[in-house]
This record gives sequence, C-alpha cells and structure tokens, in this order.
Amino acid sequence: MPNANRGAVGFQSSEFEQEYERPSKSELKRQMDELQKLGAQLVAEPRDRVKRVPMPEDVKDAILMCQTITNHEGRRRQLQFVGKKMRTLTEEEVAVIQRTIDSWKGASKAETAALHALERRREKLLTDDKALTDLLTEHPQLDVQHLRTLIRNARKEQAESKPPKAYRELFQILKDLAKGGKKPASDEETDDDEPADE
Repeated sequence: MPNANRGAVGFQSSEFEQEYERPSKSELKRQMDELQKLGAQLVAEPRDRVKRVPMPEDVKDAILMCQTITNHEGRRRQLQFVGKKMRTLTEEEVAVIQRTIDSWKGASKAETAALHALERRREKLLTDDKALTDLLTEHPQLDVQHLRTLIRNARKEQAESKPPKAYRELFQILKDLAKGGKKPASDEETDDDEPADE
C-alpha cells in the first residue's frame, strides 16, 4: 500500500514548515558571537561610561566585575559569563546598548579631531611667528612673555632632544583656551589664574 506522505514533491505537512521558521543553528551562533563581542566592547570601556549605559543591573554587575579581574583564565571565564548575560537581553535593550556605544565612537572621533587641531596649532606656533600674533589677537588675556618663553624653550627641547616639558605646557594652554571658548565662565577663570603663573 503506497504511503500518502511520500511523493515527488516531498513532505506536505505544515508542522515542518513551522520548525524552519526559527533561526538556524549557525544563525543563532552568529547572534551569540555578536552579543559576546558587544559585551567585550563594554568591558573594554571605562567604568564610569559602563555605569551610565541603560541595561539590567545583573548584566552591568557582570561587566563591572569582569573589568576588575586581572587573572587571564578568570577574565576569560567572566567574559563568557558576560556573553551569557547579554543573551538574556531583549532586542530593544541590545539596540539601546549598541546606539550608546556608537555615540561614544562619534564623540571620541570628534575629540580626536579637536586634539589633532590643537597639535597642528602648537606646531604652527613653533614654526611661524605670525601664529603667536594670531593667537594673541584671539585671546588678548594671555601672558605674551610666558608664551614666548614657552615657544623658545619648546624649540630648544626639540633641537637638543630633551624631555618636552615646555612643548606639553604649550599644548595644555591651547587645550584650556579651547575649553574656555565653549564656556564663557572659563575665560574669567583663566584671567584669575594668570597672576599665579607670574
């Protein structure tokens, strides 16, 4: 007697169709790996950043604990545990965490670009005397003598391969000015701080 389920087309039962609507094993593995990497990214971030990420406390605690472990094997096991905790999150929670990490990357790119701009300005101060005049035009409250001394000392440090003390101090002044440009109150603070330098 012929079997009704057999035929040229294969199985027609709807129970098999439902079974294949779930993700395949390899897809599940990929998702688990992505969550593991996301957890590892969080572990690599500074603690204060991680504490501000909106996520369940047990997941946050596992990440913070992993950051404190220095033993290689212990850290590896804790990272695995972090990955396991990450798999308990909903898709929405994972999306929020991913957006937060992406925003950090954008912020750090902007910070890096700002630091590079400051470094270029410092180099210009060391190579072009007109750059100092431009800087003093923008910030008349600066101590001209102190800046000239720093620039002279930084040039000497570079020429004689000495530790870059004046070079760094010059960068710090430029960095403080950049911060002061964003907050008007900081300009008043720098005015108050200047007599202490003299």
